[in-house]
Amino acid sequence: MADVTERMLALLSILQAGRPFSGEELTRRLGVSPRTLRRDIDRLRGYGYPVETQPGPGGFYRLAAGRSMPPLVLDDDEAVATLLALASLAATGPSAEGGVDAAATRAYGKLDQFLPARLRPRVVAVRASLEASPQQAPGVAAERLGAFAEAIARHETVAFAYLNARGERTNRRVEPYRQVHHLMRWYLLAWDLDRQDWRVFRLDRVSGPARTGDRYVPRPLPAGSAAEYLRQGMNRGKQTVRLVVEAPAANVMDALKFEDAEIHALSDRRTEVGLALDSWQWLVLNLAFLDADFRISAGTDFTRACRAFGERLVAAASDVTP
Repeated sequence: MADVTERMLALLSILQAGRPFSGEELTRRLGVSPRTLRRDIDRLRGYGYPVETQPGPGGFYRLAAGRSMPPLVLDDDEAVATLLALASLAATGPSAEGGVDAAATRAYGKLDQFLPARLRPRVVAVRASLEASPQQAPGVAAERLGAFAEAIARHETVAFAYLNARGERTNRRVEPYRQVHHLMRWYLLAWDLDRQDWRVFRLDRVSGPARTGDRYVPRPLPAGSAAEYLRQGMNRGKQTVRLVVEAPAANVMDALKFEDAEIHALSDRRTEVGLALDSWQWLVLNLAFLDADFRISAGTDFTRACRAFGERLVAAASDVTP
């Protein structure tokens, strides 16, 4: 398959010169038989490339004018996955001018124009059958994500104004390293040049980013990944709790779908969960929806509070004043 793909790309590269090529010239340049050449031409046509053929003496192969830009070479599953990804991203909002969600909406409506002809009916069918419910999340401009991506690729410092969670505005100069999408938010991991430390910024709170032209030598990341560092910062100061729940992992995922939880199936009917929590009340509320037995492993204060609440519930259900 790798040889076929390499040969197809070589054939396409030759044909994109725009002039006609005889079959003899193409077979010589590609090192294939006339039969293999005809099969490869048929494959290109199947992918949507309009290859013209003139048979007989003086015959030739030629790629139709105006089609040097190839369609996306995706298989059926990749095309469907791309459409689903665009639909999911388009459902985030509220949409702002230039927002990445708005860009995804536009791309969602025109994806079939860039696909091989044989895949277009499948994409049209999937689009007609699909709806995605809105997910409220702060919008981020696609241009901003692209600008930071280029700065990261070129190791170029960026200056911007930043509005923190308390509404305080500061000016920052940073070495950008990674952009992270986590729990419906976009974040930037960067080295803050003025504070001489790593910082994580919400990209929807960044304004007026400008690349400075100054280059930097990349530093080692402060964790195994930017996403890991982000989660460590978000969970700092929270109570670490581990659970064993007598329920399938799929059920537990449904109950905790909006939380940053580590979920591992121990068996078909038992699941281990790791969480970082601000309060025991949140945990009790969500576990109530599972309708399953569970065991909590946490600090003394946390487990004592859960036990006291359990005793209060028992007393209330027994019609006994606690």
